[in-house]
Amino acid sequence: MAKKIIGELKLQIPAGKANPSPPVGPALGQRGVNIMEFCKAFNERTKDMGNFNIPVIITVYQDKSFTFITKKPPVTDLIKSATKVAKGSDNPLKNKVGKLTQSQLEEIAKLKLEDLNTSDIEEAKKIVAGSARSMGIEIID
Repeated sequence: MAKKIIGELKLQIPAGKANPSPPVGPALGQRGVNIMEFCKAFNERTKDMGNFNIPVIITVYQDKSFTFITKKPPVTDLIKSATKVAKGSDNPLKNKVGKLTQSQLEEIAKLKLEDLNTSDIEEAKKIVAGSARSMGIEIID
């Protein structure tokens, strides 16, 4: 018989750096999950993912056990990494803070494709380009 699900949590945790402090500890603790067990499993699974924040969906079951799915880093983090900018523009229409080439755009789109709501690489590139524009990043050929 399937275990009964009592909750689902969505968090963003730095790759390989989960620890019992907020936001992880309190979120899992109030559901009775073994926090250290989650931290060890998450850190092991994400240790090679660089310095990105990793979105994770944690499913908690009635017997206090859990499963979790990690996603790819957020598009904005990937864009910041590719363009070497610290943060997006305060006014993306007037102030451009970086440039993204078509090849970088395609690379990010391919990486995020499984997490996006499309399976078409051209559509994925449009989604990534939209995020880049809203950050004040110019798309160049």
